[in-house]
Amino acid sequence: MTGAVRLPSRRSRPLTPTARVRRLRRRITLLFALTSAVGLIAMAAWAVRGDDVRWRDQLDRTMSADTNWALGLLETDADGRLDAGVLLDTAGTACPPLHLLSVPPDAAGDARRTAPADLVVEHAPRDPCLTVGGAAVRRAAAAAVNADGERSLDGRTTTGEPVRLFALPFYPPEAEEDTRPQGALVTVADTAARQADHRRLAWRVTGGCALLVCLSALVGHLLSGRAVRPALEALDRQESFLADAAHDLRTPAASLRTLAETALRGDTDSTDVHRRTLRLAEGMGSLVDGLLTRARLMSGTAVLAVEPLRLDQLVEAVVEDAPTDGHRVTVEAREAVVVADPDLVRRAVANLVGNALVHGHAPGAPGEVEVTVAADGPSTTVTVEDAGPGLPPEVAGALFDRFRSGSRSTGLGLSIASWVAHAHGGSLTAEPGRRGGARFVLRLPNGERPSAEG
Repeated sequence: MTGAVRLPSRRSRPLTPTARVRRLRRRITLLFALTSAVGLIAMAAWAVRGDDVRWRDQLDRTMSADTNWALGLLETDADGRLDAGVLLDTAGTACPPLHLLSVPPDAAGDARRTAPADLVVEHAPRDPCLTVGGAAVRRAAAAAVNADGERSLDGRTTTGEPVRLFALPFYPPEAEEDTRPQGALVTVADTAARQADHRRLAWRVTGGCALLVCLSALVGHLLSGRAVRPALEALDRQESFLADAAHDLRTPAASLRTLAETALRGDTDSTDVHRRTLRLAEGMGSLVDGLLTRARLMSGTAVLAVEPLRLDQLVEAVVEDAPTDGHRVTVEAREAVVVADPDLVRRAVANLVGNALVHGHAPGAPGEVEVTVAADGPSTTVTVEDAGPGLPPEVAGALFDRFRSGSRSTGLGLSIASWVAHAHGGSLTAEPGRRGGARFVLRLPNGERPSAEG
């Protein structure tokens, strides 16, 4: 029994170099956003916590001042009992509510902790503006008595509103240092407005933090894109070069193999086979040379060996060496001097002339190509015009891209010519000719030395 062949899952397939670079960009963006988020969240938490402590401290200081002022109005009689008459006659204790609690005499000198239930309420406001349960007031007073110092607690009114309770212990007259407190004053303050302000601040800080994290992620995405862009461009150039090589060498390699098989069978004359093999080898050499030139131009590694150049003489030499094969090429050149790389300019002009000889005529009819060299202000133009069928509409928008110059062309000639023009600070344009064919205009600047980068 044979088992079924298991195909590799999508997860097990190796990633392409471009996919790995893009994944690296996503990871950089995520790391940048997470780092920013951690810092912003820590700062936001610190700010919110600081605001919470700040408003509570401010409220406690205010309540402490009020309670200490009220404490100064407390008196004791000859028997040591509390006398709140002066306090009640001088200050209203209803708003803010002021509660007076004392420690029973039998527990005042006891070393044990005072329980809230042990405290005696000496005074409580009748109609307080904030009604707090007696248990909460006793807990605050017991905390101050047991801690031998002022204490503040959060609580709620009987209707559920948030409040702050502040308790201040007091001592009998002429008390020694180790004497326990005689009781405590407890006051209450409304905190609803302050807590609402604090919540609004927290929401604003949270919203601002989220916005900054999103902005940080966007900035990180843009920065990581700029960081990996050279790698992506290098990979794209590599893929383009490999595609160009595979596309252009496949047909001549197949033709060479066919010729070799034919020669082995002895079906044709060996001289004709050798002649055709030589032509294919020359064509493949030109293809390889063009591929390498285009790769160097695209990568920016082609160094321009610029020098003063008689462009009219160079164009005449290119036309003279071009294989016309029965076609007619006329040259009208005026004296023109440019500062450029002779080899690259020669290749660009040869590609334009070769393209016109191949595509600038009807099938089976002789072609007529006109080449003109003329000065045009700060630049010199080389115009190659044919009388062929013109530019196909489907390739007019991408004529200088690889593989788009024609059905029988390698697709590299015009793209190399365009790269040469731009490397010298010039341009290459295509437009309809006067005789219905195509007209290519190569423009090279005069005078200034071009950049050494392609």
